[in-house]
Amino acid sequence: MGHDLRLLQRSTRSVTLTDAGAAYREALAGVHARVLDAEQVAMSFQTKPVGRLRISAPPVLGPAHIAPVIERYLAENPGVSIEMELSTERVDLVGRGFDLAIRGALAVEPTLVTRQIGTTRFIACALPAYLADHGTPMTPDELSTHACLHFSGLRWGRAWRFRRGDDSVNIPILPRFECNDGQTLMAAALRGAGIVFEPSVVVGAAIRKGALVPILTDWQLPDIPLHAAYPTNRNIARKVRRFVDMLAQSFGNDPDLAGMGDSGVPRPDDRD
Repeated sequence: MGHDLRLLQRSTRSVTLTDAGAAYREALAGVHARVLDAEQVAMSFQTKPVGRLRISAPPVLGPAHIAPVIERYLAENPGVSIEMELSTERVDLVGRGFDLAIRGALAVEPTLVTRQIGTTRFIACALPAYLADHGTPMTPDELSTHACLHFSGLRWGRAWRFRRGDDSVNIPILPRFECNDGQTLMAAALRGAGIVFEPSVVVGAAIRKGALVPILTDWQLPDIPLHAAYPTNRNIARKVRRFVDMLAQSFGNDPDLAGMGDSGVPRPDDRD
């Protein structure tokens, strides 16, 4: 502001605004109003679900387990749009600008808040016709004589883990077919290619329909806790909190994600 511009007119009895001063005050009032509007917009992200929600999730959860939640969420929250990226890779949430990730067997990361929203458990199963032709293994050791369909993404490598009471065994696997996609492995099992070792989130529906039959059900197989993870922030956006709440509720009622009892096997449907 120039030194010659006078905003105030002083007299011995009062101080009044010059024309320039009055115009300056009016302009500042407009700025103040815009600042208040901006603050209200920012606060709305904390008080109601609005804006764009970016989600990262594993492909196996997308169509059957997350899509129904998204449908209900969008219907109840018209101020939100969703972008979801399906990937088996663990993405950098902050660096990639994601609001939320759904992950299994989550390693603790100090920059993330985590909440367990469900559990899936591995199941060893096969097509009934395969078992009729090749026999049903009665112990984990007998898997060595069978065609094993192995998920290459297992963090402990080419071994299938079983536990019963105090007995815990890791069975080395020489896969007849190995793949990094669970759906492809299940498709091979449904064609009688061999025995598959997959999470219930992948094979649960096929088991309930009777298309695949669990084996070694007197042994307990590993659990995979499923977590929602989002960046640390004392004021987590309402859109994120609401979606995580709906996921937890839905997964808690999902037969493939809510826990399967002592055997780890989803119960058959009562429907045809």
